[in-house]
Amino acid sequence: MSDNVYRYRFRLLILLCHVMFLPLVALASNDPLSTEQYVEPGDFPQTADMSHCDREKIRKPLTLADVVDLTLCNNPQTRLLWANARAQAANVGVGMSAYLPTLSAQASDTRYISNAAGSPGNYRSRNANLSAGYLLFDFGGRSGTLENAKQLLVAANATRDATLQANFLGAVQAYYALLSAQASVDALKVAEASAKESFSAAEARYRAGIATPADKLQAQTALSQAKLNLITAQGNTRAAQGTLANVMGFDASIQFTLVSLPESVPDPVVEQDIGKLIDDARRKRPDLRAAEAQIKASEAQLEVSRAAGLPSVSLNASTGSQNLPGVPITNTSSIGVTLSVPLFTGESNTYQNRAAELQIEGKVAARDILANQIALDVWKAYQALLTNSQALIASNDLVASAEQSERMTLGRYKAGVANMSILDVLNAQSTLASARQQHVAALYNFQASRLVLAQAIGQLDLTRLEAGN
Repeated sequence: MSDNVYRYRFRLLILLCHVMFLPLVALASNDPLSTEQYVEPGDFPQTADMSHCDREKIRKPLTLADVVDLTLCNNPQTRLLWANARAQAANVGVGMSAYLPTLSAQASDTRYISNAAGSPGNYRSRNANLSAGYLLFDFGGRSGTLENAKQLLVAANATRDATLQANFLGAVQAYYALLSAQASVDALKVAEASAKESFSAAEARYRAGIATPADKLQAQTALSQAKLNLITAQGNTRAAQGTLANVMGFDASIQFTLVSLPESVPDPVVEQDIGKLIDDARRKRPDLRAAEAQIKASEAQLEVSRAAGLPSVSLNASTGSQNLPGVPITNTSSIGVTLSVPLFTGESNTYQNRAAELQIEGKVAARDILANQIALDVWKAYQALLTNSQALIASNDLVASAEQSERMTLGRYKAGVANMSILDVLNAQSTLASARQQHVAALYNFQASRLVLAQAIGQLDLTRLEAGN
């Protein structure tokens, strides 16, 4: 009779443990402590869900916004950054779980077989035990661990945004590099046509007996050089297209086109307070936020290290049952408070504390280095924007005067003006071709430098694209 009672209690205990733990197991895969809420959306919340990424838009003419969108959502590094942030959020859950009680169950059913003389023979031993524990106080060890995990998550969120901003800027620069390369090809096609016209004029004058063979050969050489320059520029364009495809997360060989940008009127950059820009950057740069969070995480880790050398108080409770043949079923229960005092750890705590203190010192130094670098980044980006603004205005004037000079020189040469030679025409055409290429470079450098400054300040996001265009 007692054996049946034990079996009933044993099975009931196993069933209760199963009922208690089954919901916890189910919840564990669904973030029961809601740690995902600590993964901040940041500056690019649309990148959190990669399912929205429309890879098919590569088949249509791409705007700058399309290029950036594909770069941020299609690049596998984006998935890596979000995975790192979510993994750190899970570590926050580990820190939070230290504030919850623990519960464990043990059960055994053992059959013993013995033929030795004097032994009790064959018998079974059944044991079941349920125990619970809760850490009441540990002088800040748990809170330090949780704070460390939270600060590392802040750093992971900020690092993600900083890297996405860098990817954003890389896409912008690759986009303008391709547009610049394409515009350079167009300019060199015009230069080639001008060289053909000069060669035709020199050849006509040579046949008319009013030009030397040297004029014709010089014009032929200039035409060959123009063709070579065009071939080189076309190769550079293909390389730039492959680079942009790679930035967007596609194979370099994929074919795509860009939407043509309207002619933009250069606008002079208004002088700004550079000190204010640097202050803005130090408030808004995500990489500096990450550095600050790393310092706080190290400070929390120091609290954990110090707490490891201090006492801890835990509450423990257990209940169990044992059944042996010939012995009444034994039921035991206990509850108590445990005080644990580390007396000597071989000085490991001393050196752990020292290492944690020096880690804080190193993190502070790294933060200060980054702050100085940010000031330099803003200064350089601002000066580049001023320079590119002025260069764009000057390049417009340069192209206008070079075009007028080329038309006048070629017209006078065709008209047979006595003191005009083919060298004058070729020099004018070379100057015009150079002016057009300088204008192309100035135009796209100016466009890109706006967004470079935005990234240096920490304000580069999708709302900046309209200003960048």
